[in-house]
Amino acid sequence: MTPIAWATSAPRTSSALRVLWRAGVPGGSLHLKERVSVSTSTSFQISARLHQSSTNMSKVLTATNINPNLIKAEYAVRGEIATKSEKYRQQLNNGEDKLPFDTVISANIGNPQQLDQQPLTFFRQVLSILEYPALLETEGLFPEDVKERARTLLKEVHSVGAYSMSQGVLGIRKSVAKFIESRDGFPADPNSIFLTAGASSGVNSCLNTICNSPNTGILIPVPQYPLYTATLALLNATPVPYYLDEATSWSTNVPLLKEEIAKARAEGTDVRCLVVINPGNPTGASLPEEDIAAVIELAASEKLVVMADEVYQTNVYRGEFHSFKKVLRKMQAATPGKFDELELISLHSTSKGMVGECGHRGGYFELCGFDPAVQAQIYKLVSITLCPPVIGQCLVELMVNPPAPGSPSYDLYTKEWNGIFEGLKKRSTALYDAFKTMTGVSCQDPQGAMYLFPTVTLPAKAVEAAKEAGKKPDEFYCLQMLDATGICVVPGSGFGQVEGTWHFRTTFLAPGTEWVQRMRNFHEGFMKKYQ
Repeated sequence: MTPIAWATSAPRTSSALRVLWRAGVPGGSLHLKERVSVSTSTSFQISARLHQSSTNMSKVLTATNINPNLIKAEYAVRGEIATKSEKYRQQLNNGEDKLPFDTVISANIGNPQQLDQQPLTFFRQVLSILEYPALLETEGLFPEDVKERARTLLKEVHSVGAYSMSQGVLGIRKSVAKFIESRDGFPADPNSIFLTAGASSGVNSCLNTICNSPNTGILIPVPQYPLYTATLALLNATPVPYYLDEATSWSTNVPLLKEEIAKARAEGTDVRCLVVINPGNPTGASLPEEDIAAVIELAASEKLVVMADEVYQTNVYRGEFHSFKKVLRKMQAATPGKFDELELISLHSTSKGMVGECGHRGGYFELCGFDPAVQAQIYKLVSITLCPPVIGQCLVELMVNPPAPGSPSYDLYTKEWNGIFEGLKKRSTALYDAFKTMTGVSCQDPQGAMYLFPTVTLPAKAVEAAKEAGKKPDEFYCLQMLDATGICVVPGSGFGQVEGTWHFRTTFLAPGTEWVQRMRNFHEGFMKKYQ
């Protein structure tokens, strides 16, 4: 089996990683950077930092006595490179002109409105009234459908400054259920829908429920969004990696999945859940219906909960989006009884797509096939944090229930929505075309989401230079790119990759194409320098 490259540059099988993880060794944490690996030099760095902290005896808390699972957790998307990019941004804001670039491009994170994606007018008009209801009294300020929607939502929530029920406002959950039914052609139950502070909050709640010991295994796609391994680190549970097939557009390899399940269970891991990100992050791949059906078939036979992360469902540029819920219901109808007990969690968010409202923290998850007693415990869990942000809940309602054809806001809403979508699609193609011309770079055709995840074949001298700098090769490359161009991307090692291959993830959210040329010029210069 091909070893996975997550925490160190030394070959290591996924089985060994699981052993290290269960033993509490930081190098077993799949998503960790090299500075927290078990290599001699980096272990020394950790020891030095912990020793320095432990010498400060005036503090109750030190790095040696806080929750060790927190130390183990890492989140590459906001790691060292992103931190350095913010320092550069501050230097530019302070008027310093010694940098070789005049703007910082934050291509490291799917944060659309930071990169000038404009909010949808209808959404912001309604939210404005919800925040300040007196605006309803101003004649001619907003279209009538905006005011009517605001009145409806205010009737449901009373005030966005008040707590709601912990599961979310019932009227909003009913709107979500109608959206799901319209999308899939199958009914949805509002009582099985939980509104959340973004999809990340839903992932956290569900994994907290599923993981009952360090031995609990969660199947995670490789490459994966580091939210999952970071959350499992905090829970002291066991990630079980499975590879996506880069050669076939990052498809899900079901036979390989079965092998990973068998190996993990043979080692004593209680494999309970299979995570699928569709469309993919960081890969941008969009699963065809037959692949989803194969995953559901496997989950049913292996008795696995399926967690379908579908936050990019409107970001599909090739083909169409197929929800796990729809495919499951079709399979249940075609083969009565076979899939009736399958447990499915489906997640969605207001942060991505054409909505792009990351900061408002809105989302939901739907439970299908769950034991009512388990669902009651999930309700108790979310009650501990009282409720998701009410303004975010209202934004979810707007996302799932946009202006209807013929309404005063419909034409502008459609124009804005289509403009954002076409802009993203155009930039994804432009970036993909640029990668095709770059020496030693290959990339899969952009299908969905907000990212490309190209492979970079680095010269041996670059790999050696990275080693001398104490960095992994892809991290070294991305740092050099930032220093030369101001473009911040994420090394593939932060998401996981096949040993001996190097990638980086970039969004295509930034407006224009000038920054793409910056990236191309840097790359060619880097390759020439280290050839």
